[in-house]
Amino acid sequence: MATRNVRVFRYDPAEGADGHFQSFTTEIENPATTTILDVLLRIQEEQDPTLAFRFACRVNMCGSCGMVINGEEGLACKTNVAELPEGQEITIRPLNHFPVIKDLVVDLKPFFERYEQVMPFFEPKPDGNEPARIPPDARERVDIGGATECIACGCCVSSCTMAYYHDGYAGPAALNRAFTLLADSRDGLFQERLDRALESCYQCRTEFNCTEVCPKGISPTRAIKYIQRLAITAPKASPVVEIAAAAVVREPRAPMDRRALLAGFLGAGAAAVLGVAGVGMVAGPALSKTAAQWVPVAPVDQLRMDDVSTVLMHYRIRSGLYTEEVSAPVLVSRTANKLVCFNASCTHLGCAVSWDGHIGRFRCACHGGNFDRNGAVLAGPPPRPLDRYRFKVDGGQLLVEVG
Repeated sequence: MATRNVRVFRYDPAEGADGHFQSFTTEIENPATTTILDVLLRIQEEQDPTLAFRFACRVNMCGSCGMVINGEEGLACKTNVAELPEGQEITIRPLNHFPVIKDLVVDLKPFFERYEQVMPFFEPKPDGNEPARIPPDARERVDIGGATECIACGCCVSSCTMAYYHDGYAGPAALNRAFTLLADSRDGLFQERLDRALESCYQCRTEFNCTEVCPKGISPTRAIKYIQRLAITAPKASPVVEIAAAAVVREPRAPMDRRALLAGFLGAGAAAVLGVAGVGMVAGPALSKTAAQWVPVAPVDQLRMDDVSTVLMHYRIRSGLYTEEVSAPVLVSRTANKLVCFNASCTHLGCAVSWDGHIGRFRCACHGGNFDRNGAVLAGPPPRPLDRYRFKVDGGQLLVEVG
């Protein structure tokens, strides 16, 4: 059980003024499986029913609950309390650069007005053959696949300083959408869309804020830089399929931080376009993968016998030239003669899984997903059992393998 102080921004249009922060104190039984959305719902239900905020799916899909948590944009339903520093206040405020309607609710009209600047709709080529045959493993599909997962939460725009300084700037979300269409060989508005998007691309200052905060692991910065490359490498009215093949570099779909993306992106082709020196020193290390490592979880004798314990492990991963701190919960089932370590992410949509001792099942918010003590699916849509960690016991300490 942990007691946390939570400061929430409050603004009532009936009162006007500039708004203020209000402090609440709440008891959190399990920080590893309690999200910021859970905290807000408890405050609303138990302390102040007038608190206003948006949410819908609760499983990181709809983007409704985007807000600024401890100074960084994110989804309330995806941010666990355990990911925030212990013993410090939790500060929650609305997204930047948007008019505040009430408390944590902002008016997203400016977001969608900017979105419309880049013609975000698909327009088929007049002579296109239907149905178009683009297999799931085609290079074109892989190149833009990650970028198509944008949920329009507004986090990237909120984090972008250029969205404040340039009123006409389309913004990272809109330019990411433009990229997915410009690289689509079926689309018939290549030149018109490129003309609309290009000016905004040159208002970007490559700060990578949007890449760092995106809850879906998308890099709008990558999209913006490739639109600039398209403008240089693509002749007027050239076929889109040729442009996409020449300009887009195939990359893994894993989330990337700003430093790793910069190092990995600036290869020889990008150096020729952007005039970057010293590329040889950074391009190699950025492509290296983090080696598997054994992470201490807890002393075995501290794990409850004939029960499941949720333990938060902390470790570091190296991505290129940048080292990142990671915190992740592990579900440890202990009996007299057996230990099992489960990944606490649901195999359906990745939402948090917790142990319910009253019914003897693992449960998640994943549309009623349920798993038995061995991790096998009992109910709901998860396609496979819970993922397990490899583990070992060394000197009475439980360690799991990550990486």
